[in-house]
Amino acid sequence: MKNKPISTNTPSPLGRGLRGGAFYVIIVAGGTGTRMNNVVPKQFLELQGKPVLMHTIQKFIKAIPEINIVLVLSLQLREEWETLCVKHNFTIPSQLADGGDTRFHSVKNGLELVPENCIVGVHDAARPLVSEQTILKVFETAEQKGNASPTIPLTESIRVIENNNNKAVDRANYFIVQTPQCFQSNLLKKAFLQEYRSTFTDDASVVEAMGEKINLIEGNRENIKITTPQDLIIAEALIKKASSVVDTSKGEAK
Repeated sequence: MKNKPISTNTPSPLGRGLRGGAFYVIIVAGGTGTRMNNVVPKQFLELQGKPVLMHTIQKFIKAIPEINIVLVLSLQLREEWETLCVKHNFTIPSQLADGGDTRFHSVKNGLELVPENCIVGVHDAARPLVSEQTILKVFETAEQKGNASPTIPLTESIRVIENNNNKAVDRANYFIVQTPQCFQSNLLKKAFLQEYRSTFTDDASVVEAMGEKINLIEGNRENIKITTPQDLIIAEALIKKASSVVDTSKGEAK
């Protein structure tokens, strides 16, 4: 494959590294999560005693403490979010932008709070299991090359449907795309001046429409998007496993 993902196991020339400057992440939390069959929006559902969205924000602060958080949230969810922050004593600062009719329009609103000449990531609120390693690698690659998106290889066979028929295709040529997707802010701002298209399913597709090559890095398989009730069960199990590993390393295995 011509654009093979860069392995996150490869030492970064920047170390923790990032050269400095300003770093932003737009966390898209405007959805209501209708596929969860739950009156509580998916980003507010609890994992290990606190909302999914709080886990997500904390991952970015832990990876890049100086990062600026832009939270895109529907107007009707803001009061609920403020109540949750008080309940959980959650004090990480963020700037709020209004959710739009589509993900494209939500990100566009968030970009209004992002300055020129910085590195900006865009992340799904419902991906609380992104690793610090993935966050650092995607920001570092965007800083060096202009953009970066995390991906993981397919592990199952796939088939493509064409002309009322279907056939097997080589899964080695296909990757699952994750977030955060990171860009030099000037590039992303320019891309979002384009008219919306239904093919804009993520931020990389918007930038790619301008003729830009998208740089792929290796993501982490735990970085699932919580979309269904089954995803929530999986995320809960993964967080418990990660907590157990940390406790064991401290001699406090449960």
